[in-house]
Amino acid sequence: MNELLQAIERFAQGTTIWVYLFIFFGKILEVSFGTLRIVLINRGERTVGSMIAIIEITLWLVVASSVLTGFREDFLKGIVYAVAFACGNYIGSWLDELFAFGLSSMQVVLPNMEAAKAAEECLRAKGFGLTSLDVHGRDDDRAMLMMTMQRKRLSEALTLVERSCPGAVVTVTDIKTQRGGYLERAVRKQLRNGK
Repeated sequence: MNELLQAIERFAQGTTIWVYLFIFFGKILEVSFGTLRIVLINRGERTVGSMIAIIEITLWLVVASSVLTGFREDFLKGIVYAVAFACGNYIGSWLDELFAFGLSSMQVVLPNMEAAKAAEECLRAKGFGLTSLDVHGRDDDRAMLMMTMQRKRLSEALTLVERSCPGAVVTVTDIKTQRGGYLERAVRKQLRNGK
């Protein structure tokens, strides 16, 4: 193990392009993992988030020590490290959108019950559970649809609402916990069926 650490130290003291690439991509990976870890923990996935933390801190130790080794003689390592930090944040947030962990809640305010029925039928046909309400705006009565869904399906739901009622007012929020309701039953059914 000691020989491995010495080999890493010798490598880190170098100024070849490989050292800069190692710092750049290592830091991007570390920050991307950090972003995903925070997202997962905030969404209640503590175990997975903690496992990612082990990878993240290991990468940080190796990459940061590579930058700090000989930093005074080669400040370019620090610049590469800083640029990679910014890129890692961008990539981490992109990965969050790609994986779409967790749940979202969507409220759709429609101009009338006819529009609500059309949107409701379209959404239910695609397997979305929802609740329909009569609501009162400042000037008229309106209809509202409330739904909770996996974030992975959010763009699909937004597209369906836009197609069925282009004038709808839509708000979306991320939620941490849901108890009961259609979504919970659907998830349990999928688990029983092995999907």
